[in-house]
Amino acid sequence: MSALERLLELQANDTSADQLRHRRANLPEQAELHRLAAVIADRRAALDEPGARRNELVREQRRLEDEIASVSTKISSVDSQLYGSSMTSPKEAQALQADLESLNRRRSTLEDQVLELMEQIEPLDELLGAGQETIAGIEAEVERVRVTLVEHQAEIDAEAAEVAAAREPLVAEVDTALLAEYERLRPLHGGVAVARLSGPTCLGCHISLAAAEVDRLRREPADAIVHCPDCGCLLVR
Repeated sequence: MSALERLLELQANDTSADQLRHRRANLPEQAELHRLAAVIADRRAALDEPGARRNELVREQRRLEDEIASVSTKISSVDSQLYGSSMTSPKEAQALQADLESLNRRRSTLEDQVLELMEQIEPLDELLGAGQETIAGIEAEVERVRVTLVEHQAEIDAEAAEVAAAREPLVAEVDTALLAEYERLRPLHGGVAVARLSGPTCLGCHISLAAAEVDRLRREPADAIVHCPDCGCLLVR
């Protein structure tokens, strides 16, 4: 087998390795993970406004509940004064009774406001809960896809390891200068550095060469390093 024929075998091995790397980088599960991540981001963004609204209502509810607690403390204090044994003045009792009634009205108003807030919060809780449940379902799907992705990556990595192991003896059989030229050309031609000349056609670029050019190439010594005049690949004649 000629040196260029051995180089063709190396090219086939490297092409297999390139294809495996391309497969690994473009697994459908990877694209699906990107899609699901975008869906989750959109779902979460849709919950931002109702979530902010709920937080605002909850803060207001807590403020009112704190005020209710403060009013209730005042009511207890006034009630103790009004019905305590130290009460002696009817006028003072009348004033305390008026304060007590005012405080009870205020507490009732605050409690009504809290109930109104709770009625506004309830549908937001349902909306946010449903949204989080949906997101949790998508995240579970993400995990399933990720597991499948890892499995497929492992399969490709195993194939790639076999291809890499098979490359070593192929490289050992190629002349150093020829190998250097091959490695120089590969990145320049999309990974294809050597191709067979089939009739007048270079199988690297699939362009038919002029008859005079083909004749000139075929008259070169068998071990001569020649290139396709169109794509620059090393030609195996």
